[in-house]
Amino acid sequence: MLSGKHVLLIIGGGIAAFKSLDLIRRLREQGAKVTPVMTGAAQEFVTPLSVSALSGEKVFRDLFDLTDEAEMGHIELSRAADLIVVAPATADLMAKMATGLANDLGSTLLLATDKRVLIAPAMNVRMWEHAATQRNIATLSGDGILFVGPGNGEMACGEYGPGRMAEVPEIVAAINAALADGPMAGRHVIVTSGPTHEPIDPVRYIANRSSGAQGAAIARALSALGADVSFITGPASVPPPAGVRVIRVETAQEMQAAVEAALPADAFVGAAAVADWRIETPHTSKMKKTAKSAVPSLSFAENPDILAQVAGMAKGRPRLVVGFAAETDDVVAHATAKRSRKGCDWIVANDVSPSTGIMGGAENEVVLITQEGAESWPKMAKAEVASRLATRIAEALA
Repeated sequence: MLSGKHVLLIIGGGIAAFKSLDLIRRLREQGAKVTPVMTGAAQEFVTPLSVSALSGEKVFRDLFDLTDEAEMGHIELSRAADLIVVAPATADLMAKMATGLANDLGSTLLLATDKRVLIAPAMNVRMWEHAATQRNIATLSGDGILFVGPGNGEMACGEYGPGRMAEVPEIVAAINAALADGPMAGRHVIVTSGPTHEPIDPVRYIANRSSGAQGAAIARALSALGADVSFITGPASVPPPAGVRVIRVETAQEMQAAVEAALPADAFVGAAAVADWRIETPHTSKMKKTAKSAVPSLSFAENPDILAQVAGMAKGRPRLVVGFAAETDDVVAHATAKRSRKGCDWIVANDVSPSTGIMGGAENEVVLITQEGAESWPKMAKAEVASRLATRIAEALA
């Protein structure tokens, strides 16, 4: 909880600014004082009246307002809070932060503060992926700026990809973690994510449709609760979260080796969609198709069962082992059998039939299978699933 904590919230100018209203409400529910600052562009999306009504505080907008300067100068304003949060953090605001520009109240506060800063980026996918933005991200990370998000999903502009602002519960969790040690402080958690690519030859491979979005969201949520996260990811289509230790792999065997190297851990979350089989002997040169060539015959070998191996460790087994089950029918029955067969503590199961749009989508609908039985969760954003699961993991390890 945030009782007695003071958050300075800088609202940037983007369509995601509407989420700042819910963020203010949730922060105040936890007992925080929220002092809002709005950029000029932010006022095009949400009104100062709405922000003031929800925060119960005056909205600061103008660097050169003499009344404000007499009451509370921008230097004092930048240092009176326990934490500065920028949500949404637009590409423009991030660029100003990275280069030290201070041409309005928000950017001046960020340059003048001596407090920790947490930003929730939000922008078009092309803007997020642009080389300039990526340079700014690296600079800000090196400066110690904390990140929450962005997520992967559909945007107001109609495009799809990374750049969507983190969901409000995820931001609140990150704020809690920034202002306290967090319930997962001192805990090491291994999270696997994304698909694996099993080579057929140097240009072809076997894979699946996993985007890695759910695994990345879980790693981000655990980190926000204070956990030390080793994030082992296959070639996912979503970027890894900031603030975690990222280990990139391609194949199931590489993922197995990375997990073994990352142990010991307090918890293991196997969210990766690991390929069950690989080509027994991949071709070292590209397989050629000719007019006379027959359809090639591929010989398969079984990949290592990482989840079962971790769950079955005789020494050093994590206290909590969580697996995932992507099913297309009889979800609860298959997932319950999998939990018993693998020897893990929990299974997070979902229906990934094409009609659900879950695999590769922005939302998820899961069933948590434990020793006590099956617990169905309603359909929600993957960030919400991650936040709820991270909280349950923290409670289980307490």
